[in-house]
Amino acid sequence: MRPGRGGKCGTVLPALVAVVSLLAATGPSIAHGVAGADAQFLETATGVQFWPYLYLGAKHMFTGYDHLLFLVGVLFYLIRMRDVAVYVTLFSLGHSITLLFGVLAGLRLDSYIIDAVIGFSVVYKAFDNLGGFRRMLGFSPNLKAVVFIFGLIHGFGLATKLQDLSLSEDGLVPNIIAFNIGVELGQVAALVFILSALQLWRRAPGFSRHATTINVLLMAAGFSLILVQLVGSWRAA
Repeated sequence: MRPGRGGKCGTVLPALVAVVSLLAATGPSIAHGVAGADAQFLETATGVQFWPYLYLGAKHMFTGYDHLLFLVGVLFYLIRMRDVAVYVTLFSLGHSITLLFGVLAGLRLDSYIIDAVIGFSVVYKAFDNLGGFRRMLGFSPNLKAVVFIFGLIHGFGLATKLQDLSLSEDGLVPNIIAFNIGVELGQVAALVFILSALQLWRRAPGFSRHATTINVLLMAAGFSLILVQLVGSWRAA
């Protein structure tokens, strides 16, 4: 470790801790979806609305803390950009398939269950990062398969948010494709921030020591997201 970098990067860890702690603490009081003026637009718009749907897809992913927490867990120990590209591609492929299929084929799943599983995906990856599976099983499950499978679940989570709205059939196919493109663009924008923060933090003293704390907080945030959905499901029953 070269001297002089710790001061510059020392603020990265407190920022990450603060963000994850806030999500863990406020998770039970918030739910990520399409609401307000965005929902009103989607329910009243007719015909092809490519750019608005693209914008809303990007906004939904960039502010989708549930999806982003999972990506933080996946990227946490990835150093080589080739590996980053592989796992992000698998995740994107998974959620693109189920987002498009879920909405266009009209496949409706229980949104509370899907979002609870998304919360579990955060718990799962943080537990893996902590070496939990290696201690329990003697090995870690294939990460590529795990990321793709959870990508499929995350895609259904995106689909349920749109299925909660009364979308016009006029222009639905190009609009959903635009929304999916927007999701990918939003993900890229979020990845730039996540990767930059992780790169800076890895150069700071004590990365290994504090990495455990961050992953414990990621698990706490994931459990919080699961609790939100279980309470919501119970109230809706």
